[in-house]
Amino acid sequence: MTEQPIYNDQFSARKVAVLIPTYNNAGTLKNVLLDVLSYTHHVIVVNDGSTDNTAAILDECPHVQRVEYMPNKGKGIALRRGFKYAVQQGYDYVITMDADGQHFASDLPVMLEKVSTHPKSIVIGARNLQQENMPGKNTFANKFSNFWFYVETGLKMPDTQSGYRLYPVYAMQGMHFWCTKYEFEIEVMVRCAWKGIGIDSAPVKVYYPPADERVSHFRPLRDFSRISVLNTVLVLITFLYIKPRDFILYLFKKENWKTIWNDHILNRNESNAKKAAAIGLGVFLGIVPIWGFQLLSAYLLAARLKLNKALVLIACNISVPPMIPFIIFASFLTGKFWMKNGSTTINFSKQLSFETVKMNFEQYLYGSITLSIVAGLLAGLIVYALLSIFRNDPVKQDQPI
Repeated sequence: MTEQPIYNDQFSARKVAVLIPTYNNAGTLKNVLLDVLSYTHHVIVVNDGSTDNTAAILDECPHVQRVEYMPNKGKGIALRRGFKYAVQQGYDYVITMDADGQHFASDLPVMLEKVSTHPKSIVIGARNLQQENMPGKNTFANKFSNFWFYVETGLKMPDTQSGYRLYPVYAMQGMHFWCTKYEFEIEVMVRCAWKGIGIDSAPVKVYYPPADERVSHFRPLRDFSRISVLNTVLVLITFLYIKPRDFILYLFKKENWKTIWNDHILNRNESNAKKAAAIGLGVFLGIVPIWGFQLLSAYLLAARLKLNKALVLIACNISVPPMIPFIIFASFLTGKFWMKNGSTTINFSKQLSFETVKMNFEQYLYGSITLSIVAGLLAGLIVYALLSIFRNDPVKQDQPI
């Protein structure tokens, strides 16, 4: 073991430690530690209730700081206790590595450099997911995780499931987390992003042994179920609290009003057709009967179709409470055209209620879908016609004569 690790002074100066959670990884742990200790003596190992000879291996490494407990609690608890211990020891950052030999200590300088360039960011070590021996389920799970992380934060990351990470633990003090198992690594990223802590990535190498040599404590059915439940909760919080909160805070800054008007609503570089399509899509989603999911659908579809999000969301608010009775009434009237027998004629002032909707749901459903399509198309066409009259189309202006 090297007595003077080559990067020890840099780890000391920047108050960084390497944090390795482990559970029954005795077969690979020693080589991982020897590799890391050649770079720094600032190493913390969280022994998460191991029942093999992990403790004996740690006894052979006197420079390693140890956090140990019984019984096994899960990776989330191991990381959380490791973070707490690191802060108590005066560290501002930890770089987490897995104990199964997947990660290379030679990437530690890459992560260490990020402390200077991104001092208040979680940095994810992005793996090459196309390399040999990469399990197919890992590639699918990573794409799944990347998608939901984008929905929950608006940030695109290449590898949200990598365990090789740099955490600014000084900036995370006072945060209380819920998760205890593998899903913690998703929770910590999303909730830190909500708090304003940056999320960045850096390329790292990864080694995946052949399937018959691979040791994994990940339980696909149970752990995927936990991750799915977590993402459901995070998405609900995102659209019921985080997005409205951020929007309101944004609006309270006076200088942002000019930006909203010029860059989003007017957006002089956007074609008349795209503006009209945004308005039409918003009106359609505001009327179509997906009550409670209209704004979420509007945001996701606007992003997917690369339409003006501000215009889509504004138009979607055609279904604000004062307009809802008129929309329901118009839906019933439109629905009569689809009902060969048994259509219901209602009075706007006396018979309009949710009980009426329940009793005549088929008529309402057909009518509301038809109304949303017709209203969306009409809104888009009217807006396009008005823009063509009163606004020069930047797309047509750019075309050669």
